[in-house]
Amino acid sequence: MKLSRVAVVSKFGSEEAESAAKKVAKKFLANKAEVFTIAPVFVDGAKKVESVDDLADKKLDLIVTLGGDGTTLRTFRSLKTETPLLTINVGGNRGILSEITIDRIDHAIDDIKANKIWLDKRTRVVASVGGEEFPPALNEIYINRQNLTKTSEFEIKFQNDVVKQKMDGVMISTPSGSTGHSFSLGGPILHESLDVLIITPVAPVRRLPSIVVPDEKIQIICSHDTNIVMDAQVIKTASFEEPIVIKKHKIQAVFVRIKRQGLRQMSKLGF
Repeated sequence: MKLSRVAVVSKFGSEEAESAAKKVAKKFLANKAEVFTIAPVFVDGAKKVESVDDLADKKLDLIVTLGGDGTTLRTFRSLKTETPLLTINVGGNRGILSEITIDRIDHAIDDIKANKIWLDKRTRVVASVGGEEFPPALNEIYINRQNLTKTSEFEIKFQNDVVKQKMDGVMISTPSGSTGHSFSLGGPILHESLDVLIITPVAPVRRLPSIVVPDEKIQIICSHDTNIVMDAQVIKTASFEEPIVIKKHKIQAVFVRIKRQGLRQMSKLGF
């Protein structure tokens, strides 16, 4: 794997992550890479850009993230290509999506240069309303009622099946997101390589379990105005009875992995 052009992204507002990002940037500069850092992080010899969105057209070989899962999700959302991410947990709560800690960076660089890595490709999902496509999500898309004083009816269409239920909302999760909010709502933990999605009802009036389906188009219609929340970071809206279409995103998320491990996210949860 080439290391000609590398970007380093740190957790927003974290001095610990910003300090670690400077150290990592210097290590890649020492390996003759062209390095991009995100403001306010800057080191001599690197090129500083103002935001993660500015990396979209840089044709990078690798992006290194330093922070928690939020930093990883934010970075993937800004990418227009399948640029690999090496994720380093610095100051994250659990770092379920992370691969290494900062003390392993030298070993990781050596392994990348020696091609002793593998690329872990993950499904992402994207929602659209009225033909307008929203930013993609790696973990989940959560659709909930805006009016909290009235219980909404959600209609969920998949293939030729229709499920109608009064509830607070519905969550569509990827295998990567199975260990996140879906799991906290009683959903199953899935192997990250599966080509499926999880439909998880949120507070249904009648008991309705999570449903695992192939990663095909899902349509959701609500009797009230809704919020559409991508990875708990971006919020869009839809009007009542306006179809919300969720489908597999054409661009996958790609992680650099130092070692192969099945159900790696499950092990991060302590199981």
